[in-house]
Amino acid sequence: MAAQRQYEELARQLSAVGAVKRDLARILPHDCPAGSAAVLTLLSRYGEMRMSRLAELLAVDMSVTSRHVSHVAERGWIERSPDPADKRSRILRLTEAGERQMEVLSERSTQLLADRLSDWSDDEVGMLISLMARLRDSFGDCRSAQTSRIATRTTTRTPA
Repeated sequence: MAAQRQYEELARQLSAVGAVKRDLARILPHDCPAGSAAVLTLLSRYGEMRMSRLAELLAVDMSVTSRHVSHVAERGWIERSPDPADKRSRILRLTEAGERQMEVLSERSTQLLADRLSDWSDDEVGMLISLMARLRDSFGDCRSAQTSRIATRTTTRTPA
C-alpha cells in the first residue's frame, strides 16, 4: 500500500489535471462549449438514451442536463423523440450533423494530445491510458458511492 505522502502527492497531481482540461476546452469550437461536447461524446460512446441516463453519466442534475441538451438540439446535433415505453420521456440520439461535430471534436482533442505528448513514447502513452482507466475503475460511479456514503453516515450516527 502506498504511503500517506504518496496519496498527498497524487491529490496534488490530480488537481493539476484541471490545466489539461482547460487546454482541451480552449480548442472546442465556439458554438460547442464543454457541456455540449460532453453530451455529444456520451451519446456517441453509449448510443441513444433517455435524458435521465445522460444526467447520470454527466453527474449533474436534470436542469443542467436539460440546458446542455437544448443547446445541442438547437444546433441540430441531436434529436429528441418520444420514448415508446414512456411517452413522457424522450430518447436522445446523435444526428448526422452531431456525428460530424463529434469528428471535429475528436480530431481537435486528438491533435492537441498528440502535440502535447509528442515527446512521450507509445509505451508511456499506453501506460498512462491503462493507469487512468484503472483509477477511474477504482472510483466506479463516484456519484452513487458518495450518495450512499452520506446516507450511511447519516443513518448510522448515534445521538449525542
